[in-house]
Amino acid sequence: MLDIKFIRENLEAIKLNATRRGSKVDPAEIVKLDDARQKLQNQVEELRAGKNQINEEVKKSGKPTPEQIESGKAIKSQLETLEKELVEAEKAVFDKASWLPNILSVDVPDGEGDDDNVEIKKWGEIPKFDFEARDHSQLNEKLDVFDVARGGKVAQSRFYYLKGDGMWLAWSLYTWGLKVLMERGFTPFLTPNVAKEKTLFGTGYLPFFANDIYKFADEDLALIGTSEQTLVGYHSDEVLKEENLPLKYTAFSPCWRTESGAYGKDTNGIFRVHQFHKVEQIIFCKPENSPKYQEECLANEEYFLQELKIPYRVVNVCVGDFGAPGYKKYDVEAWFPGQNRYREVTSNTDLTSFQTRRLNIRYKDRKGQTIYPHTISATGLTDRFVIAILENFQNADGSVTIPEVLRPYVGKDKITPR
Repeated sequence: MLDIKFIRENLEAIKLNATRRGSKVDPAEIVKLDDARQKLQNQVEELRAGKNQINEEVKKSGKPTPEQIESGKAIKSQLETLEKELVEAEKAVFDKASWLPNILSVDVPDGEGDDDNVEIKKWGEIPKFDFEARDHSQLNEKLDVFDVARGGKVAQSRFYYLKGDGMWLAWSLYTWGLKVLMERGFTPFLTPNVAKEKTLFGTGYLPFFANDIYKFADEDLALIGTSEQTLVGYHSDEVLKEENLPLKYTAFSPCWRTESGAYGKDTNGIFRVHQFHKVEQIIFCKPENSPKYQEECLANEEYFLQELKIPYRVVNVCVGDFGAPGYKKYDVEAWFPGQNRYREVTSNTDLTSFQTRRLNIRYKDRKGQTIYPHTISATGLTDRFVIAILENFQNADGSVTIPEVLRPYVGKDKITPR
């Protein structure tokens, strides 16, 4: 959420930003609506002052005069009308401003989709096999580590079971990842798997991604699409202590997304699904430090892939490929031999104060000023890492070698065909 004062003072820049981000909201209309709101606010305050003055005069005299009685009735009637109009005016401003996207970092590249993202670094040697590389779905025919057919039977398409060594590989991955993040100062959580509309709005998923959310009928609850929603919402309507910043949180959670608009995409295997598991990184920090902590989260993402010995690249995400709440975003894309290309496994976004303004999360600095902290939301690990391991460590006989760093957790060196 952008501050109305900031919109007023930077109107032309906000207009250009909205246009670049494909927003249909006119910032000038928001200012116009706020002008009307402010006019009503002033009228209401004047009437309230008049009402208070009459009450003080009556208090002193002990008895109201006929003129005071008539004046009081007239003010009450006007107030009732104007206060209703003020509520409607405030809602009009809020509703319009809710759709206005965050400003963009100056180094966000132009572009419409992931093909326009700009590669900024690459790590690792792409594996070379003396056999034809198989994708994870082909490998699973012998390994039997996940089951999409029964996932569809029990739930629907794009749901799946991780089973046997597949389940244990995933569990080991998340156990190791959480341990690493804890050692790096992150507090671990298991959060609720549902959130209220206020929380989804506050974190920027509503109204922008309403079609991607699984909502409960007749309840103010929806399944979370990421523990970002519950971790950031954890401090809603709170005043944090400056000396405690940065706050670094991590959580393991299942995540649910409808994948609206993804019909026909990645239907093979378990790359694009409705339910998956994820370890998230969330940081609350002072505004001037958010670039630093975005890079820190990125370093953690890269560490995971480097320790697993999975080749990857990092891209600076273009304007058309990330959501309205974001200021700057990195994607980390692992190499998938079975697909012969890099695919996204983590994302990392600096959201500035977009979320904390919506959720009314503040801190007071040493001068007593109330400030909205910035938030960083970055993936740590997801089930896509399991797919990347399967494809990058496959062997000619159909077995998969477990990355060395995970062997103490998995308890074996290989997953072998059944």
